[in-house]
Amino acid sequence: MFQLLQHFEAYFRRKSRPANSVGYHVYTREFDVVIDAHKLDSVLGRLPPDQEAAHAEAWTTFSCALEGWRTKVHLTALEATARIRAAVDTQDLAETAISILVDQSGSMRGQSMLLLAAACDIAQNFLVHLGVTTEVLGFTTVRWKGGESRRLWRRRGSRPFPGRLCDLLHIVYRSAEDRRASTGRRFKPMLRPDLPKENVDGDGEAIEWAVGRLMQAPARRRTLVILSDGVPADDSTLMANREDFLDRHLRDVIARIESTGDIKLVGVGIGFDTSTYYRTSSMISSVDDLGLSLIATLEEAIRGT
Repeated sequence: MFQLLQHFEAYFRRKSRPANSVGYHVYTREFDVVIDAHKLDSVLGRLPPDQEAAHAEAWTTFSCALEGWRTKVHLTALEATARIRAAVDTQDLAETAISILVDQSGSMRGQSMLLLAAACDIAQNFLVHLGVTTEVLGFTTVRWKGGESRRLWRRRGSRPFPGRLCDLLHIVYRSAEDRRASTGRRFKPMLRPDLPKENVDGDGEAIEWAVGRLMQAPARRRTLVILSDGVPADDSTLMANREDFLDRHLRDVIARIESTGDIKLVGVGIGFDTSTYYRTSSMISSVDDLGLSLIATLEEAIRGT
């Protein structure tokens, strides 16, 4: 644990280097937001009537129209629970913490986000009933096209190589301190049609944020599962920096965390091969398979297979 914290201290010291440095840096954190999901209205505003109607329809589908899909995943979770309880001591389960980090980029909008929310809902119940400390987190940006960060950069003269140039939005759907069983409502905000935007946080900052939270959990075994459908991308950032700026940072963050061995990272690609980034990874060819694949990934993480 101390080794990992030392790595992060060194990382943030490197972030203070001059803006023309080739290393990763951030233009400003002034407009970044970390928020509980049920408070998203305070950041994104209330949905206009047409989007509110779309949100209500998505919630109805989430609550009522996925019965066959949910039943299949629930049965798989029950079978996995029996295998885990037969193989893993109850005390080991109590000393395990798992965080699920969800890509909420624009490409995940619609059916993908609907099934992702349903899969996370089933997965969290699966983990909580096993006695595993559980978090579910999301990442995107507050605004398109760099938002307030880019506007500030332009007002100040648009200096070259500004670093990350957008407003991050990190969302807590379930915190590790919350031990309640889910009614599913904590994932209703995930279905907002105005939520998915850029995938900039695939660049590593979301992983660092999730890891920092996971390190606070009272656990001996920690795993972070990252669900994503693509490489890190943010037009505002990439147009003002080197084209590999975000990709290199993602690889650097992953390598640094994996080298400590304190937290196991598992990359799950949705139509995207994550094996070039993570030592432990899997790929889901169809979003319809997300629920079954997520339960299988979590079982492997818990059993250490």
